[in-house]
Amino acid sequence: MCWDLPEPFVIDLEVEGSAIDAFGHANNAEYLRWVEQSSWAHSASLGLTLARYRELDRAMAVQRHELDYLAPAFEGDGLRLATWIVACDGRLTLTRRFQLYRPADGRTLLRARTRFACIALSSGRPRRLPEAFLAGYGRALVKE
Repeated sequence: MCWDLPEPFVIDLEVEGSAIDAFGHANNAEYLRWVEQSSWAHSASLGLTLARYRELDRAMAVQRHELDYLAPAFEGDGLRLATWIVACDGRLTLTRRFQLYRPADGRTLLRARTRFACIALSSGRPRRLPEAFLAGYGRALVKE
């Protein structure tokens, strides 16, 4: 596979019929749903599950999504979605990149970037990244 960056965290997806819109391809909202699914799976693999977030009274809330749709996905397509943590300011924010790839024809269907801000779950207010986040997400940091 031709990933944009080294050492991706990858999930496999299959485009289901429910993802298909009136134009006969996966709806743009599905791509965003897959990005979120990938983020949670990667976080969990780093030991940062929803339960851990609650325990720490912290969460990474989306501040900004950028999605570049490059080609359509169709029902039955097998896809691979990679994610990388590419920035962490050590205080409040974290940035991920994504690449959605269709192995059947070697096409990249999507490139995306999401910036997250750390918040307290109890108040929704910005809070400093806890040490557990710095350690977990920090070990997955990749240079762009």
